[in-house]
Amino acid sequence: MKKAALAFAVLVVFASPSLAQSVGEKMGVNSALGIAPKTEDFIKEAAMSDMTEIEAAKIAQQKGNADEKKFAEMMVMDHTKTSSELKSMVPDNLKAAIPASLDDASQKKITKLRDAKPEDFASEYDPMQVSAHKDAVSLFERYANGGDNAKLKDWAGKTLPALKHHLEKAQALDKNRK
Repeated sequence: MKKAALAFAVLVVFASPSLAQSVGEKMGVNSALGIAPKTEDFIKEAAMSDMTEIEAAKIAQQKGNADEKKFAEMMVMDHTKTSSELKSMVPDNLKAAIPASLDDASQKKITKLRDAKPEDFASEYDPMQVSAHKDAVSLFERYANGGDNAKLKDWAGKTLPALKHHLEKAQALDKNRK
């Protein structure tokens, strides 16, 4: 009986609907191996990244120093634009892959920023931005190089320079903080 329950649990995990994130992408295995994400995973991750960046930037506009506020202004503008572009390109059969709200991990990051004392804000926000943009560059590079939706693949490639610029700016923020 236990074997049957275990087999069923494994089947449920691996046969989950296409809306669920693939195990390889969720665990970071695809990124470590340089494997392109499934289109559904790319859509979900790109949309979640945009939502998280916008929410984090709104907090930075209130709590950040002058450099962080300037960076946050760019984040709101650029990530609002990419979010809109992404939504317009997602095929109808994959619209459900676009998350309606932040997932638990992203919400925890936002809560941590909201709860940060003003004197601790930079030490939370700056490295968070470096990490988030490293992840975004990896995601977009992998999809641009091996994605299976030509329109999204092209868009990922065209979006990469802005994400790399964001990463450079985030690294400068983090470096100047120390």
